[in-house]
Amino acid sequence: MRLSSPIYKLKRQARLLARNDGIKLHAALDQIAVKEGFKSWSQLASKYAKETPAMEILDQMRSGDLVLIGARPGHGKTLLGLELSALAETIDRSGYVFTLDFNENDVWDRFEKLGFEKNRLARPVIVDTSDDISADYIIECLNDAPHDALIVVDYLQLLDQRRTNPALNEQVQALKKFATERQAIVVVISQIDRTFELSSSGMPSIKDIRLPNPVDLSIFDKRCFLKDGEVQMEMAAID
Repeated sequence: MRLSSPIYKLKRQARLLARNDGIKLHAALDQIAVKEGFKSWSQLASKYAKETPAMEILDQMRSGDLVLIGARPGHGKTLLGLELSALAETIDRSGYVFTLDFNENDVWDRFEKLGFEKNRLARPVIVDTSDDISADYIIECLNDAPHDALIVVDYLQLLDQRRTNPALNEQVQALKKFATERQAIVVVISQIDRTFELSSSGMPSIKDIRLPNPVDLSIFDKRCFLKDGEVQMEMAAID
């Protein structure tokens, strides 16, 4: 399923259309849906929910996985991570978001753009925006949580910004150990080095991850890269 724009941008178009033409939002949404080739917005939304790349990615995840999501700014890596946490309930997991980059209002605003309302999730997503977030902090917070967690960490390069936190590689190792022992899924969002934009590469890869401090990236079981609406999933090589 290919839309002319991400679904949250289509919703924004509908809101503008409703305001400019003086029509109800549901009518504006239906007009946008018709332009996308659907009979109504409800049909578009239903098909999107079944075919969104997030669902395909979720289907490839397994208990104990440590997953990396990488993209340059503006290519949807944070939205994908949030969508995974909201859709965790579809694979009988509870979603958690730990972010050092956004405040809670920002996070829920992005959930709303994706079509997820805070009070309408069967399993509410737990959002934590503490300045103390690190691997140790995440593990301590989830000590008493159910073992069916899907955890999104936003983002890799900020985990060791405090000098009192362990080295970044040590934290990644700790998150992998936690995922394995608790049969959880841990998704870590990552920046891509800006030099990537100067290269001729079509899609980022593991070599393009920005690493201000050393990290053994081979520990990630799966890697997901985004660019211009395209998503590419990679499995780690097995020795």
